[in-house]
Amino acid sequence: MGTFLLKRIMQSAILLILVTVIAFGMMRLAPGGPEALYAVGGNMKAEDLARLRKSFGLDEPVHIQYVKWTTGMLTGDWGRSYRDRRPVTAVIFERIPATLELTVSALLIAIIVGVTIGVLGAIRQYSVADYAATVGAMLALSIPTFWFGLMVIYLFAVRLGWIPSGGRQTLGEPFSLVDRLHHLAAPALVLGLVLVATWSRYTRAAMLEVIGQDFVRVARAKGLSESRVLFTHALRNALVPLVTLAGIQLPLLFGGALVTESVFTWPGMGRLMVDSLSYRDYPVMMGILFITAVLVIIFNLISDFLSAMLDPRIRLI
Repeated sequence: MGTFLLKRIMQSAILLILVTVIAFGMMRLAPGGPEALYAVGGNMKAEDLARLRKSFGLDEPVHIQYVKWTTGMLTGDWGRSYRDRRPVTAVIFERIPATLELTVSALLIAIIVGVTIGVLGAIRQYSVADYAATVGAMLALSIPTFWFGLMVIYLFAVRLGWIPSGGRQTLGEPFSLVDRLHHLAAPALVLGLVLVATWSRYTRAAMLEVIGQDFVRVARAKGLSESRVLFTHALRNALVPLVTLAGIQLPLLFGGALVTESVFTWPGMGRLMVDSLSYRDYPVMMGILFITAVLVIIFNLISDFLSAMLDPRIRLI
């Protein structure tokens, strides 16, 4: 087990370096830059723009900028936002609680509903319920998230007035758990229901594969109850690909709920990323990408460890 984890950690470290090199290089080589926003209107002179580039550190070669950025990331100095000159750590970490609140809620909804539908679809294969779940999953995968979110706002916020149209809390009001849940319900459901299709499809496929194996037939032959066969023997072995799926989805949701946060004006990292792209705020964008990459790698390591615990054969890979 120790050799398996050590190999995965070494692979993850190399992957993180490659991801940061590619992302940093693409951002620095993209046309335009933060100084282009100041040049709009032609009021700034060339020497002023050159001075601005120097203050941002953009006048140095790309590889020198990358080395300085990497050194700063390792020492806790992530630079300052080009937009308001605040420390990048302060800008990003104040948005993490909102994104964590949204993504964890959405993932819980997706797991609970998706796994339930997937198990029922596997147990009652080719039934009306199975076909209905398949059609619903395809529709959920086909509907754009922004359109779904806008329809939810129009119907339940504008027409019926059941939910707020956006934000994380009611402005000017003291903290209230009920108010927070009221604002969280719509974006979490929109983001979670989009993921339900993936979880139901994975669960159904994994359960169907496990149910047809010999150890399940042996468990039935021993006279065990159907519920014990399904949930104690079959579902436990079907969890291996689902653990991997959870390890991939959570960090990607954490840094990538761009559409949902933008539609519902949710003050999280996704909306911050959109704003930073508009302002070409490289330090903030790289900070978000770095956090997302680290989370993906960490959760993949955790999912690999849990998968190896559930299925010892994985340790031989």
